[in-house]
Amino acid sequence: MRLFRPGVVALALGLVGGIAAAGPAAAEETRTVSYRGYQVTVPSDWAVVDLAADPTACVRFDRPAVYLGRSTAQASCPAHVVGRSQGLVLEPLTTATPSTPGLLRRVVQDAGVLATAYYEPGAERSAAEVLATGRVVSKSRAIQAAQPAAVAPSVVATGNLVGDAFDVCTAPTQETMDAWQSSYKAVGVYISGGVRACDQPNLTPDWVTANASKGWQFLLIDVGLQAPCSAFDPEDKMSADAATAFGQGKTAAANAVTAAAALGFAQRSAIYSDIEHYTSTAACKAAVLSYLSGWTRELHARGYQSGAYSSASSGGADLASAFTSTAYTRPDNLWFAHWGSTPIGTSRFIPATTWTNHERVHQYAGDVSETHGGVTLAKIDRNRVDLTAPPLPVANFSATGGATTAKLRWTQPAASTIIIRSAVGSAPPPLITDGTAVYSGTVSPFTVTKLANSGSYTFRAWVKDSTGKVSPGADTPLLGTKATATASGASITYGGSVTVSSTVTKLDGSPLAGEPVVLYAKAKNVAAYQAIATVTSGANGAVTSVQKPGVSTDYQWGYNGRSGVLGTRSPAVRVEVQPGISAYLKPPTVKLGATSSFYGYLSPAHQGTKAYLQRKSGSTWQAAGESVLTANGKYSFAIKPTAVGTRTYRVVWLADADHQGTQTQSQTLTAN
Repeated sequence: MRLFRPGVVALALGLVGGIAAAGPAAAEETRTVSYRGYQVTVPSDWAVVDLAADPTACVRFDRPAVYLGRSTAQASCPAHVVGRSQGLVLEPLTTATPSTPGLLRRVVQDAGVLATAYYEPGAERSAAEVLATGRVVSKSRAIQAAQPAAVAPSVVATGNLVGDAFDVCTAPTQETMDAWQSSYKAVGVYISGGVRACDQPNLTPDWVTANASKGWQFLLIDVGLQAPCSAFDPEDKMSADAATAFGQGKTAAANAVTAAAALGFAQRSAIYSDIEHYTSTAACKAAVLSYLSGWTRELHARGYQSGAYSSASSGGADLASAFTSTAYTRPDNLWFAHWGSTPIGTSRFIPATTWTNHERVHQYAGDVSETHGGVTLAKIDRNRVDLTAPPLPVANFSATGGATTAKLRWTQPAASTIIIRSAVGSAPPPLITDGTAVYSGTVSPFTVTKLANSGSYTFRAWVKDSTGKVSPGADTPLLGTKATATASGASITYGGSVTVSSTVTKLDGSPLAGEPVVLYAKAKNVAAYQAIATVTSGANGAVTSVQKPGVSTDYQWGYNGRSGVLGTRSPAVRVEVQPGISAYLKPPTVKLGATSSFYGYLSPAHQGTKAYLQRKSGSTWQAAGESVLTANGKYSFAIKPTAVGTRTYRVVWLADADHQGTQTQSQTLTAN
């Protein structure tokens, strides 16, 4: 589709179906279309369709056109239309409907108009250029548009169903749904996709809620990019590069989930990627399978089930051939089109050994006309559905943090296995094969060990029922914490005290205020810490404790965690303890040949260890004797000078496992 470029020639207005339109169109590149006081310039070859004059006209996005108004009757659309062109829908403004991929919307309050430009993938700029030409020429219809009401998704599409379904391009009116309910149990609806070809004026959250309450089930269809070897326009095709197609599939799934949730469809709903028939080649097959693998992984990560719709002979056959391959993540459900294949639910292209767990939808007839309850639909597809829903997510899943451990709890569902995996950080493991395996079993609670100190984790739990189907994940986070450790001094003398401090915070930077923080201690030659104090943290997460260690001690602060918060241990801070040591030299002056006594006490006593006398010689100290400490820690040396003069002495005690080494103050002995 070429980029739209507005013309600059003034055009005389004519009438098309009662609506003002410029002409003669054939002679000009563009023309102006007016609706309810709003004018917009469009390419001259775009048809103009007045829905007030033809309320059953099909609003088709696969053709360039301008649609004026809103259909009030059951649209006469083909059963199955795929593809996207560029065009415009101008309708009365009631709700400020937001833009979605492939549909660019503008709320024109002054004219009371909602303008929707539809466009093929990659052509949003061209659509914006069309809307940029719009202008209000009359404000007589100005209204304040209502904002879309928030919807709490609650409908699962589908639940357990073995029965008949029909699909149509445009969701039926409520009158049609009511008339047809005696004959069908489910309806296929096109909820999203950049190549979806039909407008959906009836498909609203209220329509979903109303029909769900009446027992209808739903098959949700996304019409995204098509196979690279298909007959569609290049803009409508996925990349032939498998890696790029994988990412395109993920993006399509994310958009489909947004659309499904906005309509009220909850997790556990299956959404089918519609990939029309193609003539398969090895490269094309790889791209399609990669696209659907990305599609499936993203849906699973968001708690939805994955489905794929395609003809049995192309997409169906390619998916079946890779059913056991570990190179792809296969869709949960397969919806295959094989008209006339019997028995219904089977196809020669789809082995009976694949998708056996109530995972099939068979479109066995198409483009047929049916009448039920006096209401006729001229173009529908018929389907046989054999589906069951996955189990509900695990309930009451929680994590209570400890220090490098966490206790996980949940309510155990009957006849099911719980599978739990973890990931570091705030994002859970998206799939049941991602992250780190934590647990698989049926016993609650379960304690996880060997978690990293000062780390954050997110756990995701899945329920696997007795048939092997897997629920959406339920998540519980454990926010990590960290603690510092400081001491007012690196060394103290025996009998003295030291202040040990910490600040405890969450890894997001917020303080842990009003929490119990434990001070642990151990002698430096001992392996195990013991709790010695518990302090409640202040507003900024700070704690302090005054300690009087008897030996050299390692201190560590610890926060032991709580629900949703992982505990932590601080780095260790060591406080060395020096024994107290006294020194006496009596007398300090002696006659040559007399003796002086150098003695003192070590506290604590360290009986049986040695104290060493040292004499200073120049700038060095030399050994001068040793003394074994007594029970009260006394040492004693007799010093008999051999020459007149002064000598400087000290006593040294060497460090042991519990205490730092120490020495006395120097003492001077004079001989005369």
